[in-house]
Amino acid sequence: MDKSGLAPRRTALYLLDQITGEGRLMAEMVAGGVLERLAPEERARAQGLVMDTLRGMERADRMLQKHLRKEPSLTVKNALRLGVIEICARREAGHGVVNSYVELISRDKRNNLLKGLVNAVLRKFTGDGPDAWDKLRTPRMPKWLRDPLAEAWGAKAISDMETAHFAGAPLDLTPKGDAAELAERLGGELLPTGSVRLRDPGQVTALAGYEAGDWWVQDAAAALPAKILNAQAGETVLDLCSAPGGKTLQMANAGANVTALDINEDRLKRVHENLERCGLTATVVQGDALEHEGKYDAILLDAPCSATGTIRRHPDLPYAKDGSGFFALIELQEVMLDRALSLLKPGGRLIYCTCSLLPDEGEVQIEELLARNPNVQVDTAATDLPWVEDAWRSPEGGLRLRPDFWADKGGMDGFYMACLRLTA
Repeated sequence: MDKSGLAPRRTALYLLDQITGEGRLMAEMVAGGVLERLAPEERARAQGLVMDTLRGMERADRMLQKHLRKEPSLTVKNALRLGVIEICARREAGHGVVNSYVELISRDKRNNLLKGLVNAVLRKFTGDGPDAWDKLRTPRMPKWLRDPLAEAWGAKAISDMETAHFAGAPLDLTPKGDAAELAERLGGELLPTGSVRLRDPGQVTALAGYEAGDWWVQDAAAALPAKILNAQAGETVLDLCSAPGGKTLQMANAGANVTALDINEDRLKRVHENLERCGLTATVVQGDALEHEGKYDAILLDAPCSATGTIRRHPDLPYAKDGSGFFALIELQEVMLDRALSLLKPGGRLIYCTCSLLPDEGEVQIEELLARNPNVQVDTAATDLPWVEDAWRSPEGGLRLRPDFWADKGGMDGFYMACLRLTA
């Protein structure tokens, strides 16, 4: 392990460069093995540092702009951002932080002449930097995303969502067995929906019950579509776009005969791993949802979407994306909805859901589906559950969840979901 702290910082700088410069997503890079050479604690440090920097990017840039007469290269700018976060937000010892980033830039052949700049600028924050940091406003989402969301939900809601994004997300677990027992065993909070929430979990794989498969990681909001579908023992259920498998595990745990379909073979490895760890069975199929054949009692379609509801856990999204691909996703959702309905048995039910905050990927999709297909109706009775709050209900009959909901409990992912039934 690198005792100097350079290895995790070097990796954090690489990750930040890839996200902000190449539009790559953190999860994809981690799955591709970018952290493999680091010790477990170094991996956690590198990832945590990048996440903190992305969440606090606007504050870091505001502090830096006073000390930069012209824009440096992206790598140097990102090194400065990381340094500001460590000194001002994390309250790390300034001397060591400054020296580390000076050293990293001095080793960079394209930027080593700017090591003096890095040294001079970061030293500016070693005194009253943390106090200045605390006085800045809560970081805002980039304008390309903030504007349409503000139009949909209003200024107050957007401000509250940004507060939730800046705070980050606790760890939610879906228990295989008794939720109250698991919460007590792990010192967690039992949420009204049955998930168990941990505020400071540490290393996930070291938690009690991980090896035994007593639970799996799944945001509380993400666990609700399968709860509303309410798969029964013996039912044939199709989980479309199933990876990484949380919803498949829920439905298999209920005793349903689940087919887990996903087009991405690499992501399906996670489904296999989770099923094996938790001692559950499902038929895992690699394939295109638009070409799949069969008839099912129930279908859960977690459609490909902008993932804008998951920013509190994935703060790289607003910087890796720019909204340019969203229209194609919205068109794909419409086609997948129609296809999924064609796979239902008579009287069958379908949950449509997206982890998006954009109405075009949720409420509008259902409104337009109902307009073009008179044989479909929203089953509002499926959401008449004791833990469903009135504020979640949307006019067309679905549920709209937002990051600012459950603010006193640590928030939740933004999600939309609706239960549909064929009437003929």
